Amino acid sequence: MDGSVQLDRVFFHARNRPSVSRPSHLLLQCALVLILSSSPLCICTQAQAPTGVPQQGPQQGMSGGVNTGGNFAPVLDAQKRPITAGGFVDHGTPIFIDIAEKAGLSKWSHHDGTREKEFILETPGSGVGLIDYDNDGWLDIYLVNATTYDALSGKAEAPHAALFRNNHDGTFTDVAAKAGVTNDRWGFGVAIADYDNDGWPDMYVTNMGGNRLYHNNHDGTFTDVAEKAGVTVGGWSTGATWGDYDGDGRLDLFVPGYVHFDKNQPPTPGSSATLARNFCQFRGAPVMCGPRGLEGEHDHLFHNNGDGAFTDVSEKAGVADKAGYYGLSSVFIDLNNDGKPDLVVADDSTPNYVYLNKGDGSFEDASYASGYALNENGRETASMGIALGDYQNNGRIDLFNTTFSDDYDVLYHNDGDANFTDVSYAAGVAEPTVPFLGWGDAFMDYDNDGWKDLFIANGHVYPSVDKNDWGTTFAERPLLFRNLEGKRFELQPAVTGTGLAVVRPARGAAVGDLFNDGKLDVIINNIDSPPTLLRNVNPDHHHWVELKLVGAKGPRDAVGATAYLTCGGMRQRGDVYSGGSYASSSDQRVHFGIADSGKVDVLEIHWPDATVEKVQLPGVDRVFTVEEGKGVTGHAPAAKTK
Repeated sequence: MDGSVQLDRVFFHARNRPSVSRPSHLLLQCALVLILSSSPLCICTQAQAPTGVPQQGPQQGMSGGVNTGGNFAPVLDAQKRPITAGGFVDHGTPIFIDIAEKAGLSKWSHHDGTREKEFILETPGSGVGLIDYDNDGWLDIYLVNATTYDALSGKAEAPHAALFRNNHDGTFTDVAAKAGVTNDRWGFGVAIADYDNDGWPDMYVTNMGGNRLYHNNHDGTFTDVAEKAGVTVGGWSTGATWGDYDGDGRLDLFVPGYVHFDKNQPPTPGSSATLARNFCQFRGAPVMCGPRGLEGEHDHLFHNNGDGAFTDVSEKAGVADKAGYYGLSSVFIDLNNDGKPDLVVADDSTPNYVYLNKGDGSFEDASYASGYALNENGRETASMGIALGDYQNNGRIDLFNTTFSDDYDVLYHNDGDANFTDVSYAAGVAEPTVPFLGWGDAFMDYDNDGWKDLFIANGHVYPSVDKNDWGTTFAERPLLFRNLEGKRFELQPAVTGTGLAVVRPARGAAVGDLFNDGKLDVIINNIDSPPTLLRNVNPDHHHWVELKLVGAKGPRDAVGATAYLTCGGMRQRGDVYSGGSYASSSDQRVHFGIADSGKVDVLEIHWPDATVEKVQLPGVDRVFTVEEGKGVTGHAPAAKTK
């Protein structure tokens, strides 16, 4: 049977199947694996057993270094441009505008190896973090930078990371050098949290060849204590996350590993670092090698000892990734509503992980049983970023993974008790995403109507796509899907001259209220380019509430807390977490859009130490500080600019 026909049939049956129970869901996945494994267009692993940790060796017997869903026909707009850099409309309501230059961010640029992207090290780009590092009530921006080969050899100055201090007037000033956080290594991700409970946010920056733990000195500067703390790791680390997995009141650190890369013996076709030449091709064209065909790095869980040091408990806790999958992003979040943070890991071209917290210092690998390891076609995906949120307002956390081009981004609906169903096609987010290569993503209520919408930053990894008729481009535009009351999502048009029509090679993305005006903005770190700052200018006049939560018995920054807000007959859930997206950290203040409601009926906070409190808010349209056991203790300054 022709591979493309076979693949289409599998897509048809999988898209239109009803929801199934966990056992039959697994049987469907296994059956699809057998069908798809004979298709020359589908790139699947041979290790897709439904029980236990899959065998290592996803590289054996296959072609292509990256997992895709097949070779799809180009999608072009009316001007014959690939839809990834086209499809604009001339008229429509602006939702975002790019103010990076006006805000002073465009003076800084990301630099990553060479423009040709000969090696995989040069392609994933870097993340971004939103952090109020000086505790002035305004979010600042940390942009991770990579580096160049000349810088590694000492022939050139290393590119610096940027810490943009918020000037409260719509502009930002880079203070990275003064703050001591330029990194000057091959940087990838940043995870923000107050790991020592001193009331000041710290930063963990992941690199190739040694990570940094920047401790906040409370005076506008940071000190790298990674070596002293025992969390440098080495090798290639990516999107880390903080969470108090054992409930001792201190934040622990999980660090996924990606590819084992030796810069002195880089992977080239036919080299000892690459299993076969066909792992260095895409659609038959030569590209950089990997990740398939390369050795993976293991993951690490560091227990916070409370004395400034950490202990690696990866093996003991059961999250070491013995299979050596290619981890890109991770996040601690409570998936089954038992009050304990579980762990989600997005893996590139290998199965994803879901680890359920057992409450005894260890985790159960429920990756396959949960339905999150593979998509509904029984295929692993090249997962890049993780968005999480309760998009149906039913009290359960759903997950959304961005993936490679020629594949659809996956929406995993939480059916309860951490059982997930791929509803991507039914929800309307699958087909439009196939030509795009997604990275940073987030559920965000951009119009404050009480329903979490979905944002996706996109950009390809192969510069050669611009020279081939594949229907995709290296620089791509972002996507925004509006949530239609939890039933499905509607793609918003890219209006010419607005933020949704900005075409850049995007990577990490973080979401937050940068101007304290109640509207969620997006900051994007673009590879080899200045950043994009999408200011939310949506013309709605809906009300909103934001909460800066301060813990007492648990983590001081309340990472792991869940807030339930009820008003206007709607009950919403918001969580405090660190990490997620692609190697990025978003605003940790919990945001609720409340449409036309002028007051909040009930605010219930589930603190990380299992304390449950009901808090009365004195109004709306403000950022309130809520301290555990004390209620509302303050509010952030109001916006000065529009």
